[in-house]
Formats: sequence, C-alpha cells, structure tokens
Amino acid sequence: MSNHEQFISDEELKRMRKEKLKELVDSKGEKQEVANEPLHVSDADFNDIVNKDTLALIDFWASWCGPCRVLAPTIEELAKDYAGRVLVGKLNVDENPTTAERFQVFSIPTVLIMKKGKEVDRIVGCVPKDNIEAALKKHLG
Repeated sequence: MSNHEQFISDEELKRMRKEKLKELVDSKGEKQEVANEPLHVSDADFNDIVNKDTLALIDFWASWCGPCRVLAPTIEELAKDYAGRVLVGKLNVDENPTTAERFQVFSIPTVLIMKKGKEVDRIVGCVPKDNIEAALKKHLG
C-alpha cells in the first residue's frame, strides 16, 4: 500500500459526514441542536456528559473568581468554534465540589480535556485561547 492510500478518500469522507448527519437527526427527522455555547455541568451529570462525547473540554470555575471571568469569553468562543466536534462545558466548583475534589482541582480556572471519560490534559490558570486550542488539537486527531 502506498503512502497516499493510507489516507481517507473523498468518497469515504463524504460517507462519514453523511452518517454523522444521520446521527444528528432524531427519530422525527428533525435536526438536533448542536451546542454552540458551553453546557452547564454538575456533579450529577458529569460522568454522563464526558462519557457521551469522544472529546470534552470542561472549565472548572467560580463566580467570585476574577481570572475565571476573564477566561469565560474564551470558553464561549471555543464552544462556537468547536461545535459538533468538542463538547465544551462549565462546572461551578462552589455548586459542584464533589467533581472538583475528585479531579483534585485546587486552583481555578482549571480546564480539563477529557477523552472517552478520562482526563488527557489539564490547563491551570487564565491562559490565551491559542494555548487551549493547541491542547485540543493534540487530542482531536
């Protein structure tokens, strides 16, 4: 097999996109909404959410945290930029201490990148969007 045969053909890519679109269509034939804003995550639904998608980015934050408020617009942009490819969520550590403790989140903001329910990357502090995107891209493909 030559090197160029290892890549996905255009036809296969089209087929895969068509299948993915079918997945987004519910039983009534209506398109489901693809989240383009961060999903609010809680202790109760954390496992279900991160195990559902292949890649999830979860922002651990608190309302009183200045750096968290500075990072919030970046998280919102990432939710729009990666809609349909990455689940972007926000978990308030004051309201959901069990999950924060479970992942040993001692400083906020902390962004966890989860793949199939497992933590694969962690970014602590208020960092530029490029830093978060670089970490996401490492795990996207």
